[in-house]
Amino acid sequence: MILERKMQMNVPDLKQQDGYIESSGVENMRSSIVEFAGLFHLYNSAMKEVSTKLEILDDEFHIRHSYNPIHHLECRIKSLRSIHDKLLKRGAALSIDSVREYVNDIAGIRVICNFVDDIYLTEKLLLRQADITLLKRKDYIASPKENGYRSLHLVVEVPVFLSDKTENVPVEIQMRTVAMDYWASLEHMLRYKNSVDMQEHSGNLLHCANVLAETERTMQEIRNSIER
Repeated sequence: MILERKMQMNVPDLKQQDGYIESSGVENMRSSIVEFAGLFHLYNSAMKEVSTKLEILDDEFHIRHSYNPIHHLECRIKSLRSIHDKLLKRGAALSIDSVREYVNDIAGIRVICNFVDDIYLTEKLLLRQADITLLKRKDYIASPKENGYRSLHLVVEVPVFLSDKTENVPVEIQMRTVAMDYWASLEHMLRYKNSVDMQEHSGNLLHCANVLAETERTMQEIRNSIER
């Protein structure tokens, strides 16, 4: 199921950001509002394409094996402010060309699976489709980040068929288990919703991540034993 889907901004939404847009130093931005709305529509369409593919694969697996490898999906479109902040870090101006060149995660899908094996199974099923092109892959499950974060990150490209053309559009996919998502969501909330220094808690956070990882391995072993 799709638990959360944040849609793209339309022309009225973008017009409401005039004050922010002006403060960003973007020239002739008002004349580009429709162009940006079209860009958001393009990325939203790509997000729909990939999420539909994932749902179809999950449904087919259930029919064949009476089991759903995907627990749920969460979809979102990056806000204009977040896009601008990311471009600032790269020293790039807010423009259509800069967005296309530097920002690969405007369309984002989080795939929450039950077991680690389900993550790699879903990845394999998705990537073997002829119209899906893998652009980038980072496996933070096999090699977790220093803070304990675990997830499989993919950037794929999918064709979007418009009325007058076809465009290949990148979509970022983060694949996690329920346990990985639990840790990442709470770690993010603690880190960004509080003004305290989290460095003193880094050891405990890492410990929690390791405990969850060990629990997952045990649960995976139980599952494998049952399914032999």
